[in-house]
Amino acid sequence: MRRRSRAADLEPLAAVVQRLGVLLAAGVAPASGWAYVAEAARGNAATGAQEVAESAARGDSISAAIITVARSNGAEITAWRGLAAAWLVASDAGAPLAATLADLAGSLRSLAQNQRDLETALAGPVATARMVMVLPVVGILFGIALGFDSLRILFTTSPGLVCLALGISLMLLAQLWNRRLMRRARPTHLTPGLALDLMAIAVSGGASLMRARRAVADARETCGIGDDGSEAAIEDVLALSSRAGIPAAALLRSEATEARRMARSTGERTAATLAVTLMLPLGLCILPAFMLLGVAPLLIAVVSSTVTGL
Repeated sequence: MRRRSRAADLEPLAAVVQRLGVLLAAGVAPASGWAYVAEAARGNAATGAQEVAESAARGDSISAAIITVARSNGAEITAWRGLAAAWLVASDAGAPLAATLADLAGSLRSLAQNQRDLETALAGPVATARMVMVLPVVGILFGIALGFDSLRILFTTSPGLVCLALGISLMLLAQLWNRRLMRRARPTHLTPGLALDLMAIAVSGGASLMRARRAVADARETCGIGDDGSEAAIEDVLALSSRAGIPAAALLRSEATEARRMARSTGERTAATLAVTLMLPLGLCILPAFMLLGVAPLLIAVVSSTVTGL
């Protein structure tokens, strides 16, 4: 089954968040807003939005409902948790939810673009890795086409069994190696800049820095959002804001945008490097397996026929 794109998962959720922000800005109550966006949502976001709308209609906590949805949404789980954290921080700090949701929707769309760019960059290396995996099989079929009984030699003779065992072992090793390389090429943080966005939301409500930090920390703990390495950047921005005597929210949002740009650049660079590193399994595993499974049976067949003919 084809692996679903993370970008395709995030775009519908970004649309839900964007529409919800517009409705709240127009004066629609949060519970009614969720009911409206649930009707127009699509994909997995439709199911999640419907669950939140039903919980909001019963008078339950909206942020708690979003967290519940996050636990069952696969690739979207981090994005739903980010939405829940943003809702919690805005409620605690008194920040306007409409502006908060508009910023989060932009963040989700940027993240979706990051994922789309990475998937595009990885498409070539991944296709190459899959293609070269069939080289040993091609070698066997080529030998049969030339009139040599490669399968009989591989399965019924001692030299053939040795070649078969070594060839299969090398192919399995190459497959595991390729998967590990591709897994390491994918980003570990799917929401770069989220902590900066959360702090921007907290300070935009007019709360003190102490209260803003506490609101962000509580929301991240409640929603299960770990450290993404943004703490130092947050402290630097807050210090700059204090020295310059300007609001920190705009600086924090700018830093979050830069974090997403850097994440995209890193992903593209990693994907380009992957195209080179994938040559290692090809040269050290696939080509020897091709020789063992495709070429060696031909040589064994030629030697056997020569010996038999003498």
